[in-house]
Amino acid sequence: MPPSRSAWICASCARQTAFPSSASTQATRAFSASAAASQHQQTPSQDLPRWKQTPPAMKMPYRLRPMPKQPVFKVNEKPEALDEMYDRFVGRVGETAAKEQGLEGSRGRDMLPEEVKWLAITHKSFDHGRRGFNDRLAFLGKRILSLHTSLALLRSPTPSSTPRDPTSHPALSGLEALSPFAKHTVLSPTRLAKLAQTYGIDKVMRWKPKKSQNLAGSGEETVLAHTVYALIGALAMQRGGEVAGRVARERVLGPLGLR
Repeated sequence: MPPSRSAWICASCARQTAFPSSASTQATRAFSASAAASQHQQTPSQDLPRWKQTPPAMKMPYRLRPMPKQPVFKVNEKPEALDEMYDRFVGRVGETAAKEQGLEGSRGRDMLPEEVKWLAITHKSFDHGRRGFNDRLAFLGKRILSLHTSLALLRSPTPSSTPRDPTSHPALSGLEALSPFAKHTVLSPTRLAKLAQTYGIDKVMRWKPKKSQNLAGSGEETVLAHTVYALIGALAMQRGGEVAGRVARERVLGPLGLR
């Protein structure tokens, strides 16, 4: 049988295989060192919750747009101010909820966990929505508040009809007060925004106005009404519909003149 031939390889390829270039070796070492350094830098920030920091993976290395020529709008970062707002907003409803559900505390700050408390007052304009926002909570809270507004309008007194009116019935006595116009009047953003300011929601709400020198022109009323809905939605998710409905009736509709 003929002798087997060995694989042929040129001299330059043999030298590259036996002795890799110093440039590639230095590049590999630099890449490994930079990766280790970046991993070391991101380790402390990963321990912080999402509501307290922007996720590192969602940050851009460079800013594409120039800084706006207006004063920087600062939001509240103190948990104490947030807890005081929840105490004022929930009020004495927390005492009843604590007895029914066996909670350790009866104040408003004890009704929600820390992450949900910050999520409920965060608008999607803040930090480009990278820390989470309250749109879903507001959707649920608006439905709850709309339901209790309809029930309150049905219970509101109406002018008595004539005795011979064939369409009059005690079960239909409140339908005249229930109309889209009446509900919009009760739950107008202007009225909800003024109520939110009495509870101090505007001091702790996290959002980014278009013009920091003109909050009203940037839609502050709409954002405040949106936050009120989100607070009720958060209470419904964590403590149930009974607690959320009680807060809607006693802490929102009651001050608005509808019981």
